[in-house]
Amino acid sequence: MTTSPSTTIAQTIASELSVRLQQVSAAIQLLDDGNTVPFVARYRKEVTGGLDDTQLRNLDSRLTYLRELEDRRQTILKSINDQGKLTPELEKQITETDSKNRLEDLYLPYKPKRRTKGQIAIEAGLEPLAELLWEHPEHQPEVEAVRFVNADKGVADTKAALDGARAIIMERIAEDASLIEKVRVYLTKHAQLQARVIDGKQQQGEKFKDYFEHNEVMSKVPSHRALAMLRGRNEGILSLSMNADPEQDDSIRSSYCETIIAEHYNLHLSQAPADTWRKQVISWAWRIKVSMHMETELMAGMKERAEEAAIEVFATNLKDLLMAAPAGPRTTLALDPGLRTGCKVAVVDATGKVLATDTIYPHQPQKQYHPAMQTVASLIKAHNVDLVAIGNGTASRESDAFVADLIKQTGLKVQKIMVSEAGASVYSASELAAKEFPNMDVSLRGAVSIARRLQDPLAELVKIDPKSIGVGQYQHDVSQSQLAKRLEAVVEDCVNAVGVDVNTASAALLSHVAGLSSTIAQNIVDYRDSNGRFESRTTLKKVTRLGPKAFEQCAGFLRIMDGKNPLDASSVHPEAYPVVKQIAEKQQRKLEKLIGDSAFLHQLHAADYISDEFGLPTVTDIIKELDKPGRDPRPEFKTAEFADGVDKISDLEPGMVLEGVVSNVANFGAFVDIGVHQDGLVHISALSDRYVADPRDVVKAGDIVKVKVMEVDVQRKRIGLSMRLNDEPGQAAKSNANSERPTHQKNKRQSQRGNNTSSSPNSAFADAFARAKK
Repeated sequence: MTTSPSTTIAQTIASELSVRLQQVSAAIQLLDDGNTVPFVARYRKEVTGGLDDTQLRNLDSRLTYLRELEDRRQTILKSINDQGKLTPELEKQITETDSKNRLEDLYLPYKPKRRTKGQIAIEAGLEPLAELLWEHPEHQPEVEAVRFVNADKGVADTKAALDGARAIIMERIAEDASLIEKVRVYLTKHAQLQARVIDGKQQQGEKFKDYFEHNEVMSKVPSHRALAMLRGRNEGILSLSMNADPEQDDSIRSSYCETIIAEHYNLHLSQAPADTWRKQVISWAWRIKVSMHMETELMAGMKERAEEAAIEVFATNLKDLLMAAPAGPRTTLALDPGLRTGCKVAVVDATGKVLATDTIYPHQPQKQYHPAMQTVASLIKAHNVDLVAIGNGTASRESDAFVADLIKQTGLKVQKIMVSEAGASVYSASELAAKEFPNMDVSLRGAVSIARRLQDPLAELVKIDPKSIGVGQYQHDVSQSQLAKRLEAVVEDCVNAVGVDVNTASAALLSHVAGLSSTIAQNIVDYRDSNGRFESRTTLKKVTRLGPKAFEQCAGFLRIMDGKNPLDASSVHPEAYPVVKQIAEKQQRKLEKLIGDSAFLHQLHAADYISDEFGLPTVTDIIKELDKPGRDPRPEFKTAEFADGVDKISDLEPGMVLEGVVSNVANFGAFVDIGVHQDGLVHISALSDRYVADPRDVVKAGDIVKVKVMEVDVQRKRIGLSMRLNDEPGQAAKSNANSERPTHQKNKRQSQRGNNTSSSPNSAFADAFARAKK
């Protein structure tokens, strides 16, 4: 019995995710029916067997790839069949392959193409000569070629005949899918990427100097190094090429891949009359056809892997940032620091509503220190401010000292916190900000954004393009469509994990709730503005264009605080309210008394309330939610204290132990903001005393950490840090350089020229991140 393509796809994904076929098939059906990943992950656990959002995202991604592969497979099968060349063996090979590269290899001989030299030679009648010399080397090439000279067919002499015969065999070699796969396997394991500086570009390309003479196994190049070298090539600084035989002596001119070709065709090349010609055919086929094809493919593969890793780094950092602890609904005054243009001030209430704005000039050149202090103190007293948020941009440490002095002199009970202002200026000038604050100066909008992102990072950061938040690695060098899709998935998962208060949320935040488009989100806000707050989830059904499907998807993620039904403030989906009603009736308790009674709820057995419609996973989740309704999965709010007197990079000295905030995590380490306007790098080898495979196993964006200053380069604005506080300056730098060295066989040329493959922690990547944060 033949397995259908859809079943084969499901089986492949099930194997990759190490789950049952039934789980994958059910999830695919749910997604195809228009259900969102957050909804399926949260409310369809019985159907999918408990697949979580990460598994579902991976499933969705692989489903897209495999369906594209299947569509291409059917196109190829039809094309070859229409040519009358589809044999059972070829059909089996095409049907069984799960690689796009292998699929295209199999199709290559049948792919419609422009007339090639080989085709022209076949038309000239040279195919018998090519097969004779290739299969029977005892024949003399020049002698046999005489019979095929024909000026009328474009074969002027024996040389032209032999050249044509060679072209025929070369094309057959280049289109032999089995051979190409053997070469691919060899090159994937052994081929090196060679980076060289272009003559005369040394000074201009100083930031790429780590790659001026760099060799590394292509399949093992880490994402950050690959993207750095590709950027160097794009900027005209570096040339990149493939070395198929890195362990081979320079004096050997042939490639081992030529041996692979000969062995594939079972050729025993010796002193037979046609062996010189056959060797030439193999050499030319390798150098002109196969080598170029494989270099292009392996380079593309390296780029694709690097982009995927970089996008994943960005997605992980973004998730950590969005899920950072909120300060909560507390009245906040924000300072957006500045020198010449002054510091912009905004006060927002517990709900984020703007209460007041102003501009003060405590720093150079105006130096209106005391008037500025009076203004801020008056605002704090007038609005009962709890928190002061200080943007971490230009003049942030001066502003921090100013607020510290204000607190000391006035005795005001407020807490000051440094807040990342990355992306605030982008939001300020956006159409969304203009709509939200049409009569407010652009610069003051940034202060409002800083205040709100302290209260609730998630609710405010969703208004900003994730690429402007500054947590990416080479974000402009990767596929923008793939990056956007991945980041949107992260935002969607974070928003739905936390839940949204439908009566206070902005349209920007609502648009990321499962099932809601930007249009419906705006319609919710418009309905709220016209009719007042929502008192129940069912009222959402009155919103224009919010139909039954959209309601099903979004209802469980929208919260209505202090509404008519207390369950509307929880993550219990309206479709499951009957389960709660059943529990309350069976236990003879009122709903209000049931919610939050941990001791009682812990005694319940979920299995007692399951039905055909609601299984054990759903009932278990309901009881947990009743215990802590609307619980926030984000961590407790904490702040870092930057050291007094350490305001700029020149204030740093090796050996200092400082507190800082992890601003970014990359594959090679973590960047930490220690309050000097330039993040320092904790290399992966300095994150812990134990071996660390992935920096995210130790830290994440937003973590507060203690670090020791190991190395300071004021001129290049590079700071080397260590979280191993027993390290001594100089010691860690040496360890770091060794740990970053790529592991691969070093050939003779490397030994002669010196190995430049190492990359210290404060490498070209630190510069790239510094540019990104600006």
